[in-house]
Amino acid sequence: MSPGPLRVEWLGRVAYGEALERQMVAVEQRLDGRGRDVLLLLEHPTVVTLGRSSNHENLLAHPDALAARGVEVHRIARGGDVTLHAPGQLVGYLVVDLRERGTPDLHDFVRRMEGALMAALDRLGLSTRRVHGRTGVFMARQDGPGPDRKIASIGVGVRRWVTYHGFALNVTVDLREFEAIVPCGLADVEMTSVATELAAGPLGLDARVRRIVSAEFERTYA
Repeated sequence: MSPGPLRVEWLGRVAYGEALERQMVAVEQRLDGRGRDVLLLLEHPTVVTLGRSSNHENLLAHPDALAARGVEVHRIARGGDVTLHAPGQLVGYLVVDLRERGTPDLHDFVRRMEGALMAALDRLGLSTRRVHGRTGVFMARQDGPGPDRKIASIGVGVRRWVTYHGFALNVTVDLREFEAIVPCGLADVEMTSVATELAAGPLGLDARVRRIVSAEFERTYA
């Protein structure tokens, strides 16, 4: 049976725990043969998440100091290391039944997610690339040697071939927030954002990026 087109929902700013519950409901619906594949788009208040392979040394700020700032820390079931979410970052949680789509291959799933993000960024005039051995989307090199500049992070989970978690694309996020962590455990990587790369102000940029990303994922999972 065809899974049908991907449904995209914009949830606005949602606390991490609430968004995780929303994901798990969608996962259960897909496992039970109900509902549709869905991309939940949202942003979070500042929060740190620790994946299954996270190293505590990559959390540079003490949890007590984070708590004093109102920043929650969650240990979660996705792959990868430590990640930070904050306002101005477009987060996408992709709940897809890979069996119904005939592609029960997590590596392919991640590459397709990278590809959709790269296509969206290309439409914004940004040249991006993949880096061998590193998941996510990075800016193309244009000015010789230097650190890899990462603009989007990806971490996924899967239950009986239904995916959850997804991507975080830095749009207008304050990049100083990442000083609290070693992003994805990659000490030699510099975080960047759409606003930084375009040298653009935030006015209207978040909504524009959201529309373009939505369109590219709808096309990828038509």
